[in-house]
Amino acid sequence: MRNEADNIAPLIEEITAALDSRWDYEIIYVNDGSTDTTGERLKAIMAQRGNLRQLRHAKSGGQSAAVRSGVRAARGAIVATLDGDGQNNPAFLPDLIAAVEKGAHVGLAAGQRVGRKDTGFKKFQSRVANKVRNGILKDGTRDTGCGLKAFRREVFLAMPYFDGLHRFLPALVRREGYEIAYVDVIDRPRRSGVSNYGFFDRLWIGIMDLAGVWWLIRRKKPTPDVTEVTPHD
Repeated sequence: MRNEADNIAPLIEEITAALDSRWDYEIIYVNDGSTDTTGERLKAIMAQRGNLRQLRHAKSGGQSAAVRSGVRAARGAIVATLDGDGQNNPAFLPDLIAAVEKGAHVGLAAGQRVGRKDTGFKKFQSRVANKVRNGILKDGTRDTGCGLKAFRREVFLAMPYFDGLHRFLPALVRREGYEIAYVDVIDRPRRSGVSNYGFFDRLWIGIMDLAGVWWLIRRKKPTPDVTEVTPHD
């Protein structure tokens, strides 16, 4: 999260309501270079909650960098993600986590938004971007922009990292030989604050990323079946 001070406490309450008594878990907030009171409010709640951790970027690195920092610091085998603005409802986290747990070959459970609360222009640009991406990468996903996801930590860390990675997780997880599970989630408006993302500042970068992911998929070779031979074999 970046400059989302007013959204911290309500979101933590919803996360705990969804996960308490179901799993042993930790909550990792990635403070992406906030300039408001986000860090101070997190510190205050950390004093009361032993499973709450805060990672702070000295300056904003963007969503992919924040996700990567959180996954690398995570202690669990399964990581679930959601945005810090309150639009992603934590009530859907159990379904996403269970989909990964129960699917032996599922590497990612991806939320698919229903009834999006964004502006008409933002919904239009997302539809166009998803259609173009799916047409080129054939990832079978209608909505890669939803922050609600659950995945195997080891699978994420095996993927090549680049800025914009979070928008291509389904295609890259398939590249690693895993299946994708989909869970419909209900979108809702952000509680407070303003979006930290724009359209035109992402457009050309997104096009270059798409070309790069297409290249990565084409260059993927089957992973060798490796066994170590000992002198006694």
